[in-house]
Amino acid sequence: MSARTVSIILTAVLIVYFVLLGGRAVALFRDGSPLAVAFGVGVLLLPVVGAWVVWATLRFGLRTEVLARRLDAEGGLPDTSALPRLPSGRVDRAAADAWFEDRRAEVEAAPDDWRGWYRLAHAYDLAGDRTRARAAMRKALDLASG
Repeated sequence: MSARTVSIILTAVLIVYFVLLGGRAVALFRDGSPLAVAFGVGVLLLPVVGAWVVWATLRFGLRTEVLARRLDAEGGLPDTSALPRLPSGRVDRAAADAWFEDRRAEVEAAPDDWRGWYRLAHAYDLAGDRTRARAAMRKALDLASG
């Protein structure tokens, strides 16, 4: 199952959950007591915050996908197929670190090029550093759109 399919399924499940939470909030409002109304407001805020998180995550993914297609059309999409892999399928840590250093040097040589930042984000992801991978991808998105 592809990541896109999983995202769509999870988003649909979250929407159903949000609707159910909204129904609970309405029931609490109908009770009319101050405590029930306060809980109703709290329950109603959960789907709003959740919807924002879902939207921000999906938007990030869609924008990243657009950059990937653009980079692929230019022939610059990172190719890690030659890197040695562990039996689990993950890239060997030493090879990932070496590949990362090459990507970091590329960004240092051209810090305003979104392509290098995209590849650096991929390198961070290979190294298992998802937080920095997202930050590098955000930088690539900012540079590509600006």
